[in-house]
Amino acid sequence: MKKKTKYIVFCLCLILMHITSYSQCDSIANICSKHIISQFISDGQSYRSLLLNSEETAEFHTTFFGETTYRLAACSGKTDRNLIFTIKDQDDHILFSNKKYANAPYWDFKVKSTIVCTINAQIDPSKNAGSGCAVILIGFKQK
Repeated sequence: MKKKTKYIVFCLCLILMHITSYSQCDSIANICSKHIISQFISDGQSYRSLLLNSEETAEFHTTFFGETTYRLAACSGKTDRNLIFTIKDQDDHILFSNKKYANAPYWDFKVKSTIVCTINAQIDPSKNAGSGCAVILIGFKQK
């Protein structure tokens, strides 16, 4: 009976940790949404990942459609510039990294032709050595 009680308590703790981490991500997504200004329409996706330390990297996949202007916003925390993001093409060529731009919280760009990309996100160890939620939001300009 004692083992069963310990198991139930352990499971409840895991569930609470899971709920807490997602509520943290929800709060960060709300903060991050300020960067998707009225000129941009959200793509309806919220790319989120809980990173346990600054050595972990989240990986997200998306398609950017040709002749479209996008804004990619990246956040991890209540202030900007905590998250490093890198956009790569299918051949692993770096198309953009905000690391060269003081971890800018967003980037506006236009693609000439449709391209499948990978977005890597990592907590900047110089700003936060602990854990956090990486949130990427993408908006596009309507033609």
